[in-house]
Amino acid sequence: MPQSALSPGHAREQLGDLAKLVMAVDGRREIPDARARLGHELADCLWSVLVLADRYGVDLADEFSRMTDGIESALQS
Repeated sequence: MPQSALSPGHAREQLGDLAKLVMAVDGRREIPDARARLGHELADCLWSVLVLADRYGVDLADEFSRMTDGIESALQS
């Protein structure tokens, strides 16, 4: 896999592409086939997050659990 595909810059680019597609699906931007492309872009972003978590030794399952616990606590307050 090319090193650029593992870089934080690549993840940023993927998130930018996702944001543009979301705006198009919401009707705030014109992108042909935006809805059809949205799933692929979400998968690209997920891949980037998984690669970065692995690279930097982040346990995503643990972090996700901690994050959702915090959300639940805030919602119950």
